[in-house]
Amino acid sequence: MLTHNLGYPRIGINRDLKKIVESYWKGDVSKSKLVESTEALRVMHWTKQKEAGIDWVPSNDFSLYDQVLDTALLVGAIPERYQELYHQENDKILSYPIDTYFAMARGIQNEEHDISAMEMTKWFNTNYHYIVPEFSPEQSFQCLSSKIFDEYEEAKAVGVITKPVLIGPISFLLLGKEKDGAGDFHRLDLLDDLLPVYQEILEKLERMGVEWVQIEEPFLSLDLEEKAKEAFRQTYQTLDENREELNLLLTTYFEGLGVNTELSSGLPVEGIHIDLVEAPGQLDEVLDAVDEKQVLSLGLINGRNIWKADLETTIEVIQQAEEVLGSDRLWIGPSCSLLHCPVDLEQETDETALPAEVKHWMAFANQKLEELSLLKKIAEGSLTDEEEVLVRAHQEDLADKGESSLVHNPDVKERMENLDDGFLHRDHSYRERKKIQQKHLNLPDLFPATTIGSFPQTKEVRQWRADYRKGNLSRKEYEQHIKKAIDELIQKQEEIGLDLLVHGEFERNDMVEYFGEQFAGFAFTRNGWVQSYGTRGVKPPIIYGDVHRPEAITVKWSAYAQSQTDKPVKGMLTGPVTILQWSFPRDDQSRSETAKQIALAIRDEVEDLEEAGIQAIQIDEPAFREGLPLRRDDWDRYLEWAVDAFRIASTVVEDYTQIHTHMCYSEFNDVIEHIARLDADVISMETSRSQMELLDAFVEFDYPNEIGPGVYDIHSPRVPSTEEMVELLEKAADVLEPEQIWVNPDCGLKTRGWEETLPSLENMVEAARQMRKNI
Repeated sequence: MLTHNLGYPRIGINRDLKKIVESYWKGDVSKSKLVESTEALRVMHWTKQKEAGIDWVPSNDFSLYDQVLDTALLVGAIPERYQELYHQENDKILSYPIDTYFAMARGIQNEEHDISAMEMTKWFNTNYHYIVPEFSPEQSFQCLSSKIFDEYEEAKAVGVITKPVLIGPISFLLLGKEKDGAGDFHRLDLLDDLLPVYQEILEKLERMGVEWVQIEEPFLSLDLEEKAKEAFRQTYQTLDENREELNLLLTTYFEGLGVNTELSSGLPVEGIHIDLVEAPGQLDEVLDAVDEKQVLSLGLINGRNIWKADLETTIEVIQQAEEVLGSDRLWIGPSCSLLHCPVDLEQETDETALPAEVKHWMAFANQKLEELSLLKKIAEGSLTDEEEVLVRAHQEDLADKGESSLVHNPDVKERMENLDDGFLHRDHSYRERKKIQQKHLNLPDLFPATTIGSFPQTKEVRQWRADYRKGNLSRKEYEQHIKKAIDELIQKQEEIGLDLLVHGEFERNDMVEYFGEQFAGFAFTRNGWVQSYGTRGVKPPIIYGDVHRPEAITVKWSAYAQSQTDKPVKGMLTGPVTILQWSFPRDDQSRSETAKQIALAIRDEVEDLEEAGIQAIQIDEPAFREGLPLRRDDWDRYLEWAVDAFRIASTVVEDYTQIHTHMCYSEFNDVIEHIARLDADVISMETSRSQMELLDAFVEFDYPNEIGPGVYDIHSPRVPSTEEMVELLEKAADVLEPEQIWVNPDCGLKTRGWEETLPSLENMVEAARQMRKNI
């Protein structure tokens, strides 16, 4: 029996990756320093895994920005608009064009170039975002980057023999999009051109002495059309032709193989990895299906949550598989890459944020590696006396969690029992509410302009919060800083000409963490960072018990902002599904129960905001689509409770209060009718990177309410022109009624600087004015 890891958190224990990459972007460090620092980070990660007793450590799981973008560069899938930049880039010190790479991720705007970024969307049903490959019928491929080879050699040089990680060709194509008016062209039509490059990659790895490649095909855990199924058969027959010593571990995660079990086990690969955390019921069927020579890797440790594994029940699963396969054909690992977990629980020493009792129930990436090593030793009967003590203490912690008074609150449970249909409906329909709101809010009849909520969180703003938390600023001093920031922002928004204002969220660290800090049933970390996209990290809250809101959270600062202007100010809240999805949820009750508990807490906040005179309230649900199960058969059940949770949170208001929601980086076509069931008066969403393509779903459905299609990409530092945004709004006006359209950025402006935010918003408001004149 062997242990292996599918991927290690690339972010670094002290967010090292963020610091060095952003320093490079700012010009503070050289390209050679970037190379040196990131290599040191990789070596640290490989060494840590080897020391933890992991038999097969991954390589090429590290990325400067995103693993899908890495794969696009590996196979030469560089869109046409970056070709000039690529050919100008002569100092390819990283064996691939680093500045072209970052331009594809972020866009670029300088004296020579003004190029928009590639589209970004959610990685399956996680909060990680990947860069979407772009494909056209004329697409050609070539092995362009040596990263996968270089990192194998780097690890080997420090005494770690790794299994390189490679996104499989079918999943790579399916992760992308057809571009440039492709017509009937389907990206899988490119398979014959792509496969020779994959063959070249695998042949080179084999010549280098690589024994195993972790080839990732997560689409095998989704519903597949026959075209895709046949593509899998063709692909892996082709990749099997010239392999002699190189073994492929076909890796799936986030769901069970289901109807694709026979397909997967019939492919000519030497091993299969299955996720037994998300789909524990698939084991029997897979054990019956695997080839007699195939290795089976059991994904037993939850790679997406932070709770300790139950070693007793987990060892029973191992024993079941061992009885069928024998130990020689059995690997154990996490369910998926540990990319989705913080690095090390030992960094958490602040008991005011993370109570010691709760900490005893948890495991981060490093602790999960230790769990794997313990499981192997339990299965082999090779535990030392010291390790037996560790296992007993581990199981005692889990027993304590089940009985803890921190977890269970009878008042919350009683309120949940009293939920009924009355919590799910507003007094009147949207059409009736719209007339009342238009008069009440005094907004322009056409193209009202607003923002999504947050404004730049400068180093100065972050320092206020840090100093206040450390006791270096008094509460009075801290609040004076916040008031001054709000005063200045209200003035800026009025000068720019925005119609519906916001208070800027200067007091907030993160849109989920901020609320969780003030809800009962949540705990927090100081260093539990997880990568969201690129260099952007989040510290997901930990939901360990029943949730309720002890006191008002946002009312003070929203009401203060409203007192400083005659224009309406939006109250800004995060929705129940997003708080659930972007937290580490408890694992002892259903996600639907937890979501509805959060919804009731938000409902109390919505009611208080309205009583304080806030006339528009935004309840952000960017994770609504992300939470959708991967199998269609499970969609209706999820969508029913997800919509109910939003309505529980939002329907307490009077007709004159306008409810907004915001969604981003998701495909809406399949769930548009359920988005309509949210019954939000206004929905804003990301559409600029997709050039308004995401609006198609709203048009085909004939979405009845108002829509704010994002007209500029806030994840790129470039300043869009008024003409660009007018062009996007004209596209929107071609398919929507002008009276439906709001004008706003794609997302919150927290991560941007003032130097690009102000001119971008000025251009945006001018675009709205031009559209009003044109219409």
